[in-house]
Amino acid sequence: MISLTAALLWLSLRGLNVGEGENKAAFIWQAWQGSNKFYLMLMVVVALASHVLRAERWRMLLVPTGNIVSLGKSFLSVMVGYLVNLAIPRGGEVSRCYNLLKLEKTPVEISFGTVVVERIVDVLTLVLVIALAFVVEWDKLITFLQSLGVGSEGKSIQIPWWIYAGIAMMAGAGVLLFMLRKHPRLLRIIEGFRKGLLSVFELENKWLFIFYSVAIWFLYFLMSYCVIIAFEATRDLGFSAVLTLFALGAIAMAAPLPGGAGSYHTIVPLGLVMLYNLPQADAIAFVFIFHAWQTLTMIVGGVVSLLISYWIIRWKKQPEK
Repeated sequence: MISLTAALLWLSLRGLNVGEGENKAAFIWQAWQGSNKFYLMLMVVVALASHVLRAERWRMLLVPTGNIVSLGKSFLSVMVGYLVNLAIPRGGEVSRCYNLLKLEKTPVEISFGTVVVERIVDVLTLVLVIALAFVVEWDKLITFLQSLGVGSEGKSIQIPWWIYAGIAMMAGAGVLLFMLRKHPRLLRIIEGFRKGLLSVFELENKWLFIFYSVAIWFLYFLMSYCVIIAFEATRDLGFSAVLTLFALGAIAMAAPLPGGAGSYHTIVPLGLVMLYNLPQADAIAFVFIFHAWQTLTMIVGGVVSLLISYWIIRWKKQPEK
């Protein structure tokens, strides 16, 4: 994954063509200096607000399982998960459950079940965002996908997807049965996971959960909008362009790479150039700064949350006098 990330970053930087005698790093730094720092700081505030809502939504899912946790500790665990995701793709989902176990003694198998529910809801919301982007910018997005070779006709023999799915399900069932016979304690873990997974059907206020889910993604969109208007080269793109780039960015960030590094730097600049005729150098500089600023926010927030979690755990272990 690290090799693929490095290759994609190199490929993106290779497309950054500057004038003779100019330095690529200096070009990106100049773009940073020309940005509106107010909107970049506003993006940080919006990002933190989205993380708070995500922590509250997670806390809601845990209530039906009989695990009452505080918003503060749920938030700390979410931020620790974001930090781990930067190093280990999808590792944050497990690490935030483990962090919550240390803070609130919430069983990992139960909390992980609720995280899976969150991910399902996020995927469904992302599909709706992509569908909206296609409605708004149908012609441009279709042309963009065709240029990438998506939907092109080929003569090679293709195996239906359901065959792969059937083989995977049978193999998974076989492994599960074998593990249950060797380790009966797995039944307790599976039961806890099932309990967390079904918690969404036992919510007292399902509409509030839906509102939080929509609000989280609206704030994600607002983050993209804040950064886009912070740069002179992109501030006049308009609402539809922001929606399209947000959808492309969300797809790129979903790739199993550390923090979406590499995939984000490849897909989004290509979209800016092909869909909105932005100069390639400006597009690449914008994306590098956007992703770096977003990553820095998660690193600082994650490290601070990790230190606070560590202090709370150490404080709890101290014997009472």
